Amino acid sequence: MHLPESFLCSLQNIDGFSREAFVREHSVPEKITSVRINPFKWQQNSLPFTAHPLPLSRPVPWCATGQYLPERPLFITDPLFHAGCYYVQEASSMFLEEIIRSVYPDHSTTSYKVLDLCAAPGGKTTHLSSLFPDSIVVANEVIKTRVPVLSENAVKWGMENILVSSNDAADFKALPGYFDLIVTDAPCSGSGMFRKDPEAISEWSLQHVALCSQRQRRIIQDSWTALKENGILVYCTCSFSKEENEDILDWIAETFAVESIPARRSVEWGIVETQSDKSRMYGYRFYPDKIKGEGFFIACMRKKEPADARVLKPQGFLHLSKKEESVVASYIKQPERYSVVRVKEEMRIIEKNYKDELAVLYAALYVKKMGVNAGRIIKNELVPDHELALSTIISPDRGAIEADLETALEFLRKKDIPSGNAAKGWNVVRFMGHNLGWVKVLPNRVNNYYPSASRILKY
Repeated sequence: MHLPESFLCSLQNIDGFSREAFVREHSVPEKITSVRINPFKWQQNSLPFTAHPLPLSRPVPWCATGQYLPERPLFITDPLFHAGCYYVQEASSMFLEEIIRSVYPDHSTTSYKVLDLCAAPGGKTTHLSSLFPDSIVVANEVIKTRVPVLSENAVKWGMENILVSSNDAADFKALPGYFDLIVTDAPCSGSGMFRKDPEAISEWSLQHVALCSQRQRRIIQDSWTALKENGILVYCTCSFSKEENEDILDWIAETFAVESIPARRSVEWGIVETQSDKSRMYGYRFYPDKIKGEGFFIACMRKKEPADARVLKPQGFLHLSKKEESVVASYIKQPERYSVVRVKEEMRIIEKNYKDELAVLYAALYVKKMGVNAGRIIKNELVPDHELALSTIISPDRGAIEADLETALEFLRKKDIPSGNAAKGWNVVRFMGHNLGWVKVLPNRVNNYYPSASRILKY
């Protein structure tokens, strides 16, 4: 792997950069694979992470649910991947958890308003969803073609607290002083991922770095209004360039009133703590020659200026009839916790505690996904949606077909599978206790309702 001389020279005086070690690490790059376990799906079945059939090698030190794998398996052949039991994510970016634990020690029990501003494909969104289980996590992606994969990963993760939107950063000015936390994983030149994507090297240039730096400033400028006073901004990139990292921190400090927040435990893991030239804002660099992961940069700061918060007008939702609600209620556990509302042509199951907040967000944003799609009611029967099968709110008492590996893969190919001893009607297909999707058992056949767009085509 040949790294451009202009690239290496641009990093020469940056904290922690060792040219010889850096070049050596990129010459024969180590192939590192890591996953983040879904604690809510595994917790439901009381299985420890070590019971996972993946060949886990050791934990990611800064993430309680992160695990390294000794080699990269063919994930498409693992039904638990399709069930949303884990997310394949680069280990360095999991450091977001250490930042959150430092700033929000009560993150798992207190409700906050969280925005993942540049969210696709969904790694940080699903991570935030797990870290803030009692909060709404707004997962926003401005690029329309990237929204489907974000929504798909949110569906797999199964948590009802993710709202997917597709808005420009400037649109969040409609929510002044609203969010407690904004995570901005800004579009960048991508040099931190050269080992995983060598083709990206040909796209790198100093001009591209400058263009990314301008875009990053615009995104922060446009979304700043939406952060409340004393709210937290987490800024990160997968770039090594100072212009996209420490220089952005200096620009933020010059433009806004902020307090830099240092991380607690970075040095012990080989993560390099840096400070920006002018304002001495803290940042954290991940070099592949120093840690087991790819290139990454992250910084955390607190907004120290008043925010123009105001009462926002919610969007009224249409509710189902009592009879329709009872039909849906039979499919979910603890139905008293939830409301079922009509959103366009869909019936969405939302937690009652989130209802007012979701109504505000629905009025202000272009919402693509909210709560859990229940499906459609036809002749007093629910035709359940795939989203309901993968959710963590589905009743464990629903009829099910417990599939072995061969049957599970046939189901994921959208092929016919045997009904076994399943009762007639709607059944979930399960593998190792985890739902994969729906079938309808009829007297003489089994109809496979796995989504055509998600089926396994070949491997």
